[in-house]
Amino acid sequence: MKTTVIGTGRWGTFIGWYLDSIQHYVTLYGREESNHFKQLKSERHNTYLSLSESMVLTSDKEDIKESDLLFISVGAQNLRDLLIELNEYFIGQPLVLCMKGLEISTGKRLTQIVSEELGSDYPCAVWLGPGHPQEFTKGVPNCMVIDSQNIELKDMLVNELSSSLIRFYFGSDLIGNELGAALKNVIGIAAGMLDGLQLSSLKGALMARGCKEVSVLIETLGGDPISAYGLCHLGDYEATVFSQHSHNRQFGELFIKNQTFNNLAEGYYTVKAVRTIAKQYGLDLPISNALYQVLFENRDPLETINSLFLRSLKNEF
Repeated sequence: MKTTVIGTGRWGTFIGWYLDSIQHYVTLYGREESNHFKQLKSERHNTYLSLSESMVLTSDKEDIKESDLLFISVGAQNLRDLLIELNEYFIGQPLVLCMKGLEISTGKRLTQIVSEELGSDYPCAVWLGPGHPQEFTKGVPNCMVIDSQNIELKDMLVNELSSSLIRFYFGSDLIGNELGAALKNVIGIAAGMLDGLQLSSLKGALMARGCKEVSVLIETLGGDPISAYGLCHLGDYEATVFSQHSHNRQFGELFIKNQTFNNLAEGYYTVKAVRTIAKQYGLDLPISNALYQVLFENRDPLETINSLFLRSLKNEF
């Protein structure tokens, strides 16, 4: 199958590497001005992996039309502009979104953005769940999820993409899985802040209460609250809350230490998007709200975390 991956960052390049490993004909599309693209073009490798000789690297938009299947891996905040820019090159090939996040200004899920820009009937799926390129390229397996409103597309992708390295499950709640995947990055930042404050023992409480908070959000927006306890949220905690490879956890820890983090931490933007949703629906989301106060209102992190523990006493469930 001829596939194109749009995006040459850490995850997009891995997607291309993985598809090549399961015998797809892979083209990686990126912009000439991108530093990621420049490195791949000159060296055929990045920090995590090397491109095989059969993989094609291109910046020609016309090449997108030649694919049977498209994978997109860009920052969530860039998705809408990308779809507008490349609209004429999407000629019905199914899209698989390989990123996690919510649009800041609207709080919308990524598949909602696709529907608005390409039409509600455009075939689209999401690839979500735990894993880091650093682990996968060493042969460490994991489980992930494919979900879509298009049942035939979902079935095709799970069967086409599964291997001994990644076992894909059939998602059954697109709303819950997209929200859970986006919000796990928020919990990842909170975990990093706990590490920075030397309060790592609180991560267990963070995980338990984080799942509860996310389940409330999912149910409010029409999803199944149990999805918060699946692979797209709770199942991704090890890779996000504890892993040294997690960009969001690293961002949270360095924020506490007043150090700059130069990589993408999508959870930073998701915190703002969740704030938009919480206001719209009148939701009490204490962890997300605390992070918003620390990140965007310059509240003291330790004082804000302590305030979570001083909330009124209540039953756990």
